[in-house]
Amino acid sequence: MVLNFTKIYSIPVLPKRRDNLDKFSTYIVLNNQNNQLTLQWKHQPSLQRNVKLYKEKHDCFSNLFRREDKGIDIANFWRRVAFDESQLIADWEPSNKTQLAYEHLASYFEEKCYWAAKDLCKERNANSWEEYLFVARLLVYNPLKLKEILVKYNSNTANLDTYITTTLTNYIKSSAEVSRFSRWRLLYKKSDKELIEALKVFGITEPEISLIIFARKYFKQVYLINKIKNPTRTTGKKWIAPDEEDFSKSAQCYNAEKVLPTAPHEVFANSTKVTAKQIQDWMEICIKALESYPISILPKFSLDAFQLGEFEAKSELQVPEIEWKKISSTEDTTEQGFLANQANSFLSEQLQSMKLGDRKVLLLYYGFGLNQKQLAERLGINQSTISRYLTKSTIKLLETIAKISQPQQWVKQYVRRWLESEYQAPVHSDLIQAALVSAIKKLANEEREILQLYYGEQIDEIKIASQLGMSLNEIATRLTKVRNHLQDKLMQEINVWMKEYLEKWLGNYYKSLIKLVLKKEAQSPNKELNQEEKISLVEMYIQNQSY
Repeated sequence: MVLNFTKIYSIPVLPKRRDNLDKFSTYIVLNNQNNQLTLQWKHQPSLQRNVKLYKEKHDCFSNLFRREDKGIDIANFWRRVAFDESQLIADWEPSNKTQLAYEHLASYFEEKCYWAAKDLCKERNANSWEEYLFVARLLVYNPLKLKEILVKYNSNTANLDTYITTTLTNYIKSSAEVSRFSRWRLLYKKSDKELIEALKVFGITEPEISLIIFARKYFKQVYLINKIKNPTRTTGKKWIAPDEEDFSKSAQCYNAEKVLPTAPHEVFANSTKVTAKQIQDWMEICIKALESYPISILPKFSLDAFQLGEFEAKSELQVPEIEWKKISSTEDTTEQGFLANQANSFLSEQLQSMKLGDRKVLLLYYGFGLNQKQLAERLGINQSTISRYLTKSTIKLLETIAKISQPQQWVKQYVRRWLESEYQAPVHSDLIQAALVSAIKKLANEEREILQLYYGEQIDEIKIASQLGMSLNEIATRLTKVRNHLQDKLMQEINVWMKEYLEKWLGNYYKSLIKLVLKKEAQSPNKELNQEEKISLVEMYIQNQSY
């Protein structure tokens, strides 16, 4: 009893939230420093923006917001927004205002979760405060469940705060009695996407995230067979804690599968064999990360869903920016933007220098979407001639892009630098790095092994030669061969990207041109032009621009 008593009163203090903005835009974060659990409030920027937006645009909300002692009235305001079946949205409101309303309510109810869990622990003299808190938060961050609860609320019998606290308390009791909650169920059920998000917020980075996700894959397989599907398990104990054998078998599976090409690059690059203890430690990290980050509770409920963006027109004829796909030797975003602007400018100039007939073919093909057969019939020439026109024109434009990006000058240096600095933890969202990872997976096993030893474990060539029973010269030759192979594969990918870029650029260029011409040249804005009339107007515009 003394142990339980100590545990109860070791529940950390929940700091007070300063004002209404905090009450509706923050969530609890659990920190464990030196075995001392502490709580703090973390701001969610999207919710802050939404509160400020309503404060500025909605008079009723603004009046409520100024009354700092009336947070419950603001909660009722968001409840009405969430229940608004008409879904009428003012021109200033976000399109996902209903979802945001539930997010504000969940933020407000965080305190109720804390107090329901704490009071129940005192009442039951239990040491399950963290589990109780998580069960409660799991409920309020589920918009479907929260809606069910709020629909049943009757303002004539109790205020909203009291009603929610009572509901949470009963839900925690019910969950505890039937063993609904299990930290191992939490670990087993969450998707990789949710877990990755939680791990990042918890402070875990690559390549460890990939190692952990790979480890959980095999832990789940072992745990399913040994515990969940085990016919000898006691009824109601589906999610019992794993034991040493489960972690040991998980480690065996991990080590056996990590060398296969299907394994994530980061896993293969780290040749160290994992132990049962390492698997157990990783699974504990997963659980703590999931428990401490409410955004990861449900995949369809992201607290950062509200994103604001602006678009500014810079010229009358707009060619929408297309991602430059990082076809440059620099990682500086300003430089990449400069290259993209250069591409727009140089490609436009190249088009203007082409013969009128070639430009008309491009206009009809990319702007109006006519295929080669339709173009041949319209222009009275062979389809093969149309194909040659298109090929000749696009080659000239591709040469223009190649002069700007100059991949032949930087690919060799990029591959070498990437192998030396980012081989162990590549950025998969980066097209170039993703292409290199893909190329490495297609290498022969001996080539992958040498890369893994040299760049993954950073073993020098002399030790690699000794370990593999090869001469030093052979190791150096193989490393050079692999680097050259990766350079060739990257050049091939870059050529594909440039072609894709040009296709998109031409489509956007000519569609923007058509829109501009029709806006300028159409006699009556209410008259609907047919395809032939549109083509005639744009062709005339191009012809006039050529003089």
